[in-house]
Amino acid sequence: MGEASKLSRYLYTVIVLFVIWIMLTASLDPQELEFGFIASLIIAAFTYPIFTTAGLSNLHPKKVAYAIAYIPYFLWAMIVANLDVAYRVLHPKRPIRPGIVKCRTVLRTDTGKLSLANSITLTPGTITLDVDGDEYFVHWIWVPDEALTDNEEEHVKVASASITEPFEKFLKVIFG
Repeated sequence: MGEASKLSRYLYTVIVLFVIWIMLTASLDPQELEFGFIASLIIAAFTYPIFTTAGLSNLHPKKVAYAIAYIPYFLWAMIVANLDVAYRVLHPKRPIRPGIVKCRTVLRTDTGKLSLANSITLTPGTITLDVDGDEYFVHWIWVPDEALTDNEEEHVKVASASITEPFEKFLKVIFG
C-alpha cells in the first residue's frame, strides 16, 4: 500500500488536530470551535508530511470502532492494575517479585509499537524499558513462577500472554 495523496494526509491531520482541540477545550462554544478549526488548518499545513502516510484511510470504520473500544478496555486495565499494585503496597508482607521480562509483539508499525509500549508503561506494575524490533523488555512487579524458567521461549510466551497480548488484540487492528 503506497502513500496516500497529500490532500488525504492533510485532511486526516486537520481532523485529528480538531478532535484533539475539542477534547482539550471540552467546549462546543462556536468561537472556540472556529478558532480550533483555523488553528488545525494552519498547523496541519506544516505537520501533515510527518503526521501520517496513510491519510484518511486511517479513519476506516473498523479502525475507529476498535480505537473507541480500546479506551474503556485500557482504562479498565489501568484500574485493575492500580488495585493490584495498591494491594501489594498495603499488604504487610509486600508480596512483590520484581524482574525484567522479555515479551514479543505481533505489531509491525512503529506507531503500533509505540502505543503498546505506552500502554504497558501507563499500566501500574509494568514499565517498558526497551524495545528492540519485535522484543520488549519490561520491568514487572510480579513475575509469575511460569516466567521464571531457564527456557527462554517459555519465559517469553508467559510474559507476552500477560503483558502484550491483551493490548495487541486492539492495537493490531488500529495500527496494523
